[in-house]
Amino acid sequence: MTPPAVVPGVASAPYDALDWLIERWSDGLGWLGETFGIGMLEYTFMHHAFLVGALIALMAPLIGTFLVHRQLALIGDALAHTAFAGVAVGLFVNATFGTGISPYVTAVVVAMIAALAIELISEVTDAYNDVSMAIVLSTGFALGAVLISINTGGLAVGINQYLFGNLATVSRGNAIILVVLFAIVSLVVTLTYKQLLYVTFDETAARVSGLSVPWYNRLMVMLTAMVVVGAMQIMGVILVAAMLVVPVASAAQFARGFREALLASVVLAQLAVLVGITLSYQYEATAGGTIVLVAVGIYIGTILLGKVQSRASTEATRTVPDDQLTE
Repeated sequence: MTPPAVVPGVASAPYDALDWLIERWSDGLGWLGETFGIGMLEYTFMHHAFLVGALIALMAPLIGTFLVHRQLALIGDALAHTAFAGVAVGLFVNATFGTGISPYVTAVVVAMIAALAIELISEVTDAYNDVSMAIVLSTGFALGAVLISINTGGLAVGINQYLFGNLATVSRGNAIILVVLFAIVSLVVTLTYKQLLYVTFDETAARVSGLSVPWYNRLMVMLTAMVVVGAMQIMGVILVAAMLVVPVASAAQFARGFREALLASVVLAQLAVLVGITLSYQYEATAGGTIVLVAVGIYIGTILLGKVQSRASTEATRTVPDDQLTE
């Protein structure tokens, strides 16, 4: 087996440990494929794709639930477009100077800078969040377009996998980057869960209680940037924001509390990713588009199920005699 390329900025020992864990994951899925005759599990790139997909389906609802309740659903789209600029920066630097920097690393850096810029514009200019998001989105996509047009040698071709996602290009090195991002996001959310929840539902009371609301706002957008870059591997820039919103919207149709909505959105996201990746492989379709269509199908299903349950409850209430309702 060819050893994976070294990811800049990742220490050797932790990298080797993650590499070993991913190889064990690959061995496990390979065994399942051989035992049960599942053809798609015979390929290593599918092992990486399912791992990345599962982690995305955990991270995206984890952050997306906070964003939806804070009415910041579109921030994922803004950061995805700036992450596109980060990818273009990485590809441009590699093509120009012959370096081996992973475009996902530069995408993380640029997306996090853009996340801070969104908050800074809102604070300094008193502009609404949607204004700052629109400005950052436009700037990021424009920067990416300019860098691609300057050096069209191989960038225009190579950029397609980042725009639309590609199962076959999920390497072990990229999977390791996502595992690191997942560890950071999950750890930070676990440590700051109560504070983020407080800021999400009552920002004024959070300020009065002494919490640094601007700091937690910045933390949230930076975590969103990490999720966006991680999900970009499979979902692509154009569709990455959907995983932050659609599973959360589906869970909101029946969940009765924040924590229940969070858990339900994770389950629905896992289902969308599992089915979407499988269908994408079977029909050679774009992975990101397939996953989103499955997620939207689940969303429509939850709406219809909610309507049916509501109608059944109404009918049941109507059939109860009036004397029993007054007792």
